[in-house]
Amino acid sequence: METRELTYFTAVAEELNFGRAARRLGIAQPPLSRAIQQLERRLGVRLFERSSRGVSLTPAGEVLAREAAKILGAVTAATARTRRAGLAEPRLVLALKPGGDGGLLPDVLAAYRTHPDAVAVELALCGVAERARLVRDGTADVAFLHSPYEDLTGFDTEPLRVEAGVAVMTSRHPLAGREHVRLADLDADPTPRWPRAHPEVTDPATLMQLAALGRVVVVAPESVREQVRRDLVCVPVLDGTPTTVLLAWPEGTRSRALAAFVRTAAEVAARVSVGAGTFRDRSHRE
Repeated sequence: METRELTYFTAVAEELNFGRAARRLGIAQPPLSRAIQQLERRLGVRLFERSSRGVSLTPAGEVLAREAAKILGAVTAATARTRRAGLAEPRLVLALKPGGDGGLLPDVLAAYRTHPDAVAVELALCGVAERARLVRDGTADVAFLHSPYEDLTGFDTEPLRVEAGVAVMTSRHPLAGREHVRLADLDADPTPRWPRAHPEVTDPATLMQLAALGRVVVVAPESVREQVRRDLVCVPVLDGTPTTVLLAWPEGTRSRALAAFVRTAAEVAARVSVGAGTFRDRSHRE
């Protein structure tokens, strides 16, 4: 199969109409129909059911639709990464949501600049749902992601920091004065809890505005404290699911610059963890 054939097939599979697919591709319908028929003959299976009621995918067509999406995505990503690797001044593109680095990024960037394999780091600030996509499509080389909330399929990863959860709420909320809460306390409260409620809202500024208005309580990693507004409070959630901040990049990537960045981040995270543990131990003894 050729990528051109897969592109043609994908257009028909998504439109389920040869005329619309041809217009989308910028070609006439007869050559598109012939290309699909040739692909079916080569594979020895029917990909579409054609009837007076319209066009639908066969079971074989449904399989190819899934596989074609992966293949065309990989080709697009390979193109983007190859072009970036050929730049006169190579760079590493890092995708993250604002505040999604667990407070590690400034120290990581400072330490990475001193590494002999370092290159310029370009930040791609984006929403929660976009980070993994940017790495998969080749726009970014690596991303700060959060487990267990992300699909890590196809990624190599390096865990950096485990964070407990906090409930972000307006200072007028009945639970705002608590030293800590449990999930049952939040469930008993009538205020919706994100991300269980309003999961479609992923913009941090929008979430903080909703929390300030008392429309939602946001359960997030504890590092969010550094970004919250003055009219909000963060209350520790004792039994919340811990969040692991990690770096993720495509499986099998061979890049000295990326390897150096990941090693540097792991070293910085280990130092931060040890320092925080020492501080907690000293505070406990006092």
